[in-house]
Amino acid sequence: MAAASPSWLNTGDNSWQITASTLVGLQSMPGLVILYASIVKKKWAVNSAFMALYAFAAVLICWVIVGYRMAFGDQLIPFWGKGIPALSQNYLIAQGNIPESGANDGNGTPRIQPNVPMASLVYFQFTFAAITVILLGGSVLARMNIKAWMAFVPLWVIFSYTVGAYSVWGGGFLFQWGVIDYSGGYVIHLSSGIAGLTAAYWVGPRIKSDRERFPPNNVLLMLAGAGLLWMGWSGFNGGAPHSANVVASIAVLNTNVSAATSLLVWTILDVFYFGKPSVIGAIQGMMTGLACVTPGAGVVQTWAAIIMGILAGSIPWLSMMVLHKRLSFLQKADDTLGVFHTHAVAGLMGGLLTGLLAEPTLCDLYLPITGTRGAFYGRNGGVQFLKQLAGSTFVIGWNIVSTTVILLFIRLFMPLRMPEEELMIGDDAVHGEEAYALWGDGEKFDPRRHGNAAANMEEGTGSPYINGARGVIIEL
Repeated sequence: MAAASPSWLNTGDNSWQITASTLVGLQSMPGLVILYASIVKKKWAVNSAFMALYAFAAVLICWVIVGYRMAFGDQLIPFWGKGIPALSQNYLIAQGNIPESGANDGNGTPRIQPNVPMASLVYFQFTFAAITVILLGGSVLARMNIKAWMAFVPLWVIFSYTVGAYSVWGGGFLFQWGVIDYSGGYVIHLSSGIAGLTAAYWVGPRIKSDRERFPPNNVLLMLAGAGLLWMGWSGFNGGAPHSANVVASIAVLNTNVSAATSLLVWTILDVFYFGKPSVIGAIQGMMTGLACVTPGAGVVQTWAAIIMGILAGSIPWLSMMVLHKRLSFLQKADDTLGVFHTHAVAGLMGGLLTGLLAEPTLCDLYLPITGTRGAFYGRNGGVQFLKQLAGSTFVIGWNIVSTTVILLFIRLFMPLRMPEEELMIGDDAVHGEEAYALWGDGEKFDPRRHGNAAANMEEGTGSPYINGARGVIIEL
């Protein structure tokens, strides 16, 4: 009988890997569910939350059936693994490993083989795949046909996400070449931002009234969702080494330092240019700081994380607030939550900065390919920057092409955008449900629709109290 604690198992590493997986999962469920539900107009709260909820479940099933081993299994072609299930107990209880990670470089690089079970790796990497799709979904909120979204999620994970993950992390050609993406600046943030902008173009824009006025329906819940996203990032970047080691500690500290710096810079810019701080702006600054530091979180020094935070709070701010209004190609795609700016711009910038700032000692602690260093550390460090640039070009190109092909295929069978009547009404038309039992969006109190007690109140014959509390009509 197999031992429950085999000799290769490090229980501390495994405990941290499962904890980190849970933290990343909480970023999506309930983090982004809450954030999406509250940051949109009231009539889209249910639909936005459901898109995230559905994606989380759908990605998990696709992941264990075929996705994981397409991203981290044996090589099929240089940028894709063999798509076979990760379901058998013999596979899942064995020691974790990424087969191609040391197979093809010709330098004797050891295979990545952490002291945790395959089951821990499968679930940890699932949470990354899920959050990537959910982040992408932020670009098409408030108009994408829900049935088209349900078809898009599994197709995009299988034919787009797994390619980036295998190429950069799973032993594919970018991994063998030495491109650094510590925990997803390219695989997750650049991918979701580019694919999101591409999807926004093909799906089409929101209706005119939603584009002109799209206030959050609950600012406090929006902050709660953003807080879950920020705190969960300690698992996002801290879990990447698959070990409870010093690299994880450095990554967690750098992650939070960059996020805090970026949030402050974005807020200062808002105050300077608009005269007041914005809560949404602070959240966007937090996100860009997190996305920017992610590709280098465990391989840069903490002073470098501050530099990343400063640039993450200013460059994406400039691209969103200034360049977006001046570049016609950005105006053609209605990116609802600005995912292109907060994730693609920040992720790309972080990947390139990693090519400059990657510290040699930290690189040797984490990367299987030794001798890696950023351009600021001399000795051919400039080559690393060029590798980072080339790697980003592949990720951008693949996401544009694959997302376009997937959406055009789906469009053969169903419209990508909701019909106009659903776009006017929102959640009630799409799901038959509404987020709040309140009157708003111009709807007036109607005693004929809201019960006998309310009718008695309107007529002046009943008590002004219902169930012990004064009845209040809230106009949103």
